[in-house]
Amino acid sequence: MSDYLVIVESPAKAKTIGKYLGKKYVVKASMGHVIDLPKSQMGVDVENEFSPKYITIRGKGPILKELKQAAKKAKKVYLAADPDREGEAIAWHLADSLNIEKNSKCRVVFNEITKQAIKDSFKHPREININLVDAQQARRVLDRLVGYNISPLLWKKVKKGLSAGRVQSVAVKMIIDRENEILAFEPVEYWSITAQLEKDGMEFEAKFTGVNGKKQELGTEEEVNAVLSQMNGKAFEVDAVKKRERKRNPVVPFTTSSLQQEAARKLNFRAKKTMMLAQQLYEGIDIGKSGTTGLITYMRTDSTRISDTAKNETYDYIVDHYGKEFTGAENKPKQKQSTNSQDAHEAVRPTSVINDPKTIKQYLSRDQYRLYKLIWERLVASQMAPAVMDTMSVDMSNNGVQFRATGSKLKFAGFMKVYIEGTDDGKEEKDKLLPELTEGEETKAKTIDPNQHFTQPPPRYTEARLVRTLEELGIGRPSTFAPTLDTIQRRGYVALEDKRFVPTELGTIVLELIEEFFPEILNVEFTATMESNLDAIEDGEQSWVKIIDEFYGDFEKRLRTAEEEMKEVEIKDEPAGEDCEKCGNEMVYKMGRYGKFMACSNFPECRNTKAIVKDIGVPCPKCTKGNVVERKSKKRRIFYGCDRYPDCDFISWDKPISRPCPKCENLLVEKKSKKGTHVSCTECDYKEDVN
Repeated sequence: MSDYLVIVESPAKAKTIGKYLGKKYVVKASMGHVIDLPKSQMGVDVENEFSPKYITIRGKGPILKELKQAAKKAKKVYLAADPDREGEAIAWHLADSLNIEKNSKCRVVFNEITKQAIKDSFKHPREININLVDAQQARRVLDRLVGYNISPLLWKKVKKGLSAGRVQSVAVKMIIDRENEILAFEPVEYWSITAQLEKDGMEFEAKFTGVNGKKQELGTEEEVNAVLSQMNGKAFEVDAVKKRERKRNPVVPFTTSSLQQEAARKLNFRAKKTMMLAQQLYEGIDIGKSGTTGLITYMRTDSTRISDTAKNETYDYIVDHYGKEFTGAENKPKQKQSTNSQDAHEAVRPTSVINDPKTIKQYLSRDQYRLYKLIWERLVASQMAPAVMDTMSVDMSNNGVQFRATGSKLKFAGFMKVYIEGTDDGKEEKDKLLPELTEGEETKAKTIDPNQHFTQPPPRYTEARLVRTLEELGIGRPSTFAPTLDTIQRRGYVALEDKRFVPTELGTIVLELIEEFFPEILNVEFTATMESNLDAIEDGEQSWVKIIDEFYGDFEKRLRTAEEEMKEVEIKDEPAGEDCEKCGNEMVYKMGRYGKFMACSNFPECRNTKAIVKDIGVPCPKCTKGNVVERKSKKRRIFYGCDRYPDCDFISWDKPISRPCPKCENLLVEKKSKKGTHVSCTECDYKEDVN
């Protein structure tokens, strides 16, 4: 008989924890949930206080049987699922299935999988938190009531396979609303005037600000010409020089949302991929002599707080590697934190800053390393001193027409020595130097150029921007962002074009129906309030049954109305402009799991399908007989291949161009990076910038 049985969700987590606990402990994995609502039916008894009908998940019977046998042999069972609502629900179902007493202190939680954290958590087991379980149960029941009632309506009225979720519908609405804003946008003309000046061999630019001491916007070419006509030559007098020191504070450590956003900006990772890699880093990686080690803290959190232990360790690391001047005054070591504290809701951070990315790089996959490096750098930077910039602004005038030049120089790098936060447009702040100028001095412009501009519509949502907006509006929680974005794409409601979301015709049709009959589902305020209600359930301030009951009363009425009044919608197939090579009937565009594809209109008699390809006008460099076409992978990533595939297997992730390399006459391709687009040779070192 083993002394103790510990149950976690995954084999990787079991392996890491087992190493720390020793021989008296047997650690097994439940492989996630073993008990859940049935897939084939709603599984909620609306007549009996929304009582859930839980069953053993198909295929999980043998796992549950094995856990029951192991539990019988153990003196005590510990349930160590993740420290969130989902983990609490897994533990609750396991406790019920294994006949563990309700008030038993069987629940063990930890924010990081390290030796000290694991040992401390097992010294202080607690009872299962039923409030956390109720909050998860409320979300599950609520989503079932919405999805399993509206989805069959959509199957009947539109097409099979559709679904309607509470959070996903709001996300689709945001994307469609943004698209409508873009379509309705009317550009407004405006102008600017830029003077290119020079002093002591240093060129700099100044921009028009106003006339005779008054600020002025330039809306037309006539206004520009009036300003230019007032100017007397190209000589400017310096009116004022202002110099000051500006501090830039470090960013805080990662939350789930900010991690997803920054990984999208800097690493081009989708939210789903970020969370998958973070899970691997959390559960443990074999890093040589240290063995399997959890490298980051729990990755589902909305807290930016870190423990005093982590602060102290990071402070020491910064002093040793960068110098004491790089530590912020507010980050001085505090009294060591009690080892009893489980510190359950920290930011996403490395479990130990000593695990420098460079020292463990050899043990990580490329993508694991890149994400770990991002998390490590963010933590270290968050505990460093502010960066200091020397800024300078120069006001100058020509016959009453005023211009301003601005410049800045990094005086002290501070946290920027380690990390600079990414931006949605990929641009980073750079030094913009000005020459030394004094009041009353005269300087001449080389050129004075007017420029016409037009206001731009709001940009489409990237994954990072959409996650940030959902978080700001209080829609969903850290654990819901990635699956929400994944679902709306898999259902074909939205698509990604140039890494930005665009709605599909199907998404627009479904949304219009939901908006007509279930407007509260799409109401941002309603959805955010529901999230607050779930938090109140977690805090023990609300009854989950009462919250669901209040929602279901109006929802049920709307459901009956929709069943009677919702009209059937026929989505006509769009002609593809070519005939089927197998039967001669017209080919049409259809929407599938991986986006649009071509299919024969004579389905099901003819089942011919073809991927949609785009000829880019470049002969295949491998076989010379075919042409290179643009295709999409199953993950919707664009790549280029020969149209004679499978006879020719040429493939390239970079876009080939028609002319050969002038140096070696091999294939040239376009490569895109945050710095822009350039052309390079696939064989030699030839490279050229693209304007």
